[in-house]
Amino acid sequence: MRVAVIGLGTMGAPMARHLIEAGHEVTVHNRTRERELPLSVLGAARAETPAAAAAGAEGVLTCVSDTPDLEQILFGTGGVAEGLELNCVVVDCSTVSPSATADFAARLRDRGAGLVDAPVSGGSEGAEQGTLTIFVGGEADDVERARPILEAIGKRITHLGPSGAGQMAKAVNQVMIAGTYATVGEGIALAQAAGLPLPALIEALSAGAAGSWVLSNRAQNMVEDHYPLGFKVALHRKDVAIALDEARRLGLDLGVAEAVLHEEDELIAEGHGDEDVSALARLAKRRGGP
Repeated sequence: MRVAVIGLGTMGAPMARHLIEAGHEVTVHNRTRERELPLSVLGAARAETPAAAAAGAEGVLTCVSDTPDLEQILFGTGGVAEGLELNCVVVDCSTVSPSATADFAARLRDRGAGLVDAPVSGGSEGAEQGTLTIFVGGEADDVERARPILEAIGKRITHLGPSGAGQMAKAVNQVMIAGTYATVGEGIALAQAAGLPLPALIEALSAGAAGSWVLSNRAQNMVEDHYPLGFKVALHRKDVAIALDEARRLGLDLGVAEAVLHEEDELIAEGHGDEDVSALARLAKRRGGP
């Protein structure tokens, strides 16, 4: 399958690599052009613009930071829409507004192309290993055309409804992990203050009801008070804001997510926005413990 990949950050670059390894004919584009080079060594073609990348492609995978970025990539000057072939399917793995996604899908449909929203969960580890969970929204025939792309980058692919449904599911995911990151951080702070043997405690907790991906993969960050990048605080804050906007539209007040958003604002103001979300433990430790 001829696939263009646009956006080669922490998640997009390994996605492109997996597509190459799966035998697809891949063209890449990134705003910072140097990021294309490692993939060109693996056999990817490079394109000057998103439109040039999309020209001749059967599928276009996008993975960018926010809703305005995606709109610019798709519909701005030199954007994907200028190069789209009829019946091409755009697979968007960004985390963006569900409402905007539905609008983008309609605009692409007017141009004879489909949009599948396919935000992912599993962190940078899942992207590197090709084991991501993918929340999918879109028309059934578009999802089927996108399946070779989805299967190259993820292991659990769940079609949840029309355009925007995948993004709404990702919003639910981000709300849930917001509380998990915050409370695992508080638990680690409590355990350290009490002087418990942390390796043994984390192993025991992981086997019980408190077990979670965050505990298994990020507790050590919290123990060491060192937060190398997996998923940026600033990006998670953006995702939680999207979820809270959707919640308000639906008449819901999500108090825990709102509290975590304010904590992430505090971390960002202190210069920790580019650290992993597990940096929420900084605030728990500050409130008490050694």
